Amino acid sequence: MSQHIGKLCRSAASSFLLFLLVDVGVSDGSASKENAAVTHVTAWPSLLTTRETWHLLVTQTPAKEKAKEGETVVLNCRFHSPQRPFLADLMVKWYKEDEKGQMDLLENNMTILPNNSRVFMGGDLSQGDASLVILNVTTSDHGIYFCEVTLPDGKVVTGDGTKLRIRRALGLFGIEESIGTIIGVVAAGIGGVVVLIIVLTPQLRRCVLCMRQGSRQV
Repeated sequence: MSQHIGKLCRSAASSFLLFLLVDVGVSDGSASKENAAVTHVTAWPSLLTTRETWHLLVTQTPAKEKAKEGETVVLNCRFHSPQRPFLADLMVKWYKEDEKGQMDLLENNMTILPNNSRVFMGGDLSQGDASLVILNVTTSDHGIYFCEVTLPDGKVVTGDGTKLRIRRALGLFGIEESIGTIIGVVAAGIGGVVVLIIVLTPQLRRCVLCMRQGSRQV
């Protein structure tokens, strides 16, 4: 009888230990699943952040600009975005359009023109300023300048452009004039000479006749 009771006790003890082991295993598995779920949820906001839509407004002022040869010109380009802390990460490009076509001046915030230190970006990107500076302008700098900003998501936003007109330092008689003005003055001068010839021709003929008559009388 005592032997039978001992076997029952040992069997009960073994069953209890087996139950504890199974329970611990299930608890560990549940805990690992919960931890994995928490990690997944924690990472999800970062994915949402990278997919955030960017909104940007690019403004160029003024629409038209005039300068004299040898002067320094600043073409303003301002941009604004709700994601202001990331403005310095934007890529800026400047290009010019004229009768010869399009010419890239600045790309990825750097001047790309070879051996040209006259053109560079003088604004502070962290403040939303991507203004272009042109030193010692010449008549070849005339054209329409465009400011183009590329967002981190690849979207490109371009300003309306600024038309730059260059005037010569000295025109006729030391007067500051543009090329068009000089052409107008020359045309007006030629026209005046033609008018004088037309007006004076009859008088010259009379003078010639008078001289001939005087010579005959002598």
